[in-house]
Amino acid sequence: MRILIDECLPKKIKASFPTHECTTVQEAGLAGKQNGDLLSLAEGNFDVFLTVDKGIRYQQNLAGRKIAVLTIRAVSNDIDDIRPHIRDCLVALDSLKPGQIVVVPGGTISCS
Repeated sequence: MRILIDECLPKKIKASFPTHECTTVQEAGLAGKQNGDLLSLAEGNFDVFLTVDKGIRYQQNLAGRKIAVLTIRAVSNDIDDIRPHIRDCLVALDSLKPGQIVVVPGGTISCS
């Protein structure tokens, strides 16, 4: 799975997804883009957008999109606060479908 990692996440998180192709927003040349534009530009090149942005599910309609969003609900964006949720993220990636927003820990929001 091709994962685009939001710029608000630490780059170290890439190592937590060794069986997936991970690219940071900065590496993709998309730094500074707003979520709507970012998702449009990422679509087709990435399967999942990984973020800690809790508001994205309220700001973006993913209906008809070819990309999914995986949001980590952690105390902060510090790697030590995110690490406990990686296992749940890996499980979520196994069933994630385009147009879905999954919150870890949490559930699936279908936007189709």
